Amino acid sequence: MRRITVFCGSNTGLDPLFARAAKTMGSLLASRKIDLVYGGGCIGLMGIIADAALEAGGHVIGVIPEALLAREVAHLKLPDLRIVSSMHERKALMAELSDAFIAMPGGFGTFEEFCEVITWSQLGLHAKPCGLLNIQEFYTPMLHLFDHAVAAGFINPYHRELVLSEKTPETLLAKFESFKPAPSDKWLLKSQT
Repeated sequence: MRRITVFCGSNTGLDPLFARAAKTMGSLLASRKIDLVYGGGCIGLMGIIADAALEAGGHVIGVIPEALLAREVAHLKLPDLRIVSSMHERKALMAELSDAFIAMPGGFGTFEEFCEVITWSQLGLHAKPCGLLNIQEFYTPMLHLFDHAVAAGFINPYHRELVLSEKTPETLLAKFESFKPAPSDKWLLKSQT
């Protein structure tokens, strides 16, 4: 893996462990010579992970829409800040640039971005690992929702396996190394008769 997109909050959250994990993730990616691709912000967990990667000598690519640039939330010290016209263009470029995707704690935007790349994987549009960094059990309710959707017949068990989850950056990256994509022709469940 040469580049990993990390989706994360534009806030730091209330638990200091979230910020600590963002710093660890940024430093770890840099130490492994993996470029960080992220939303281009200077605030919240986004700013922390970017700063940590830069401080550790890593390469950081920020992708930010013009509207957010105008609100002065862009990280202007990035060596590679790409300005796009829309959120849709932002997500498409981040997906194109990356070999894998991680969601750290965040809000609606983080959830939506992660679920979109999982959907693309399910449909066979890419075969890249997608993982949740489940710090302090932050994503446990979402994982339970995915399991519930499997039990209710809305997600194929093959595709549930596309969602990797670990509690530390190190163990999540290790899981990425052994990732094998699910068959892309099994996205529809056969009806039970």
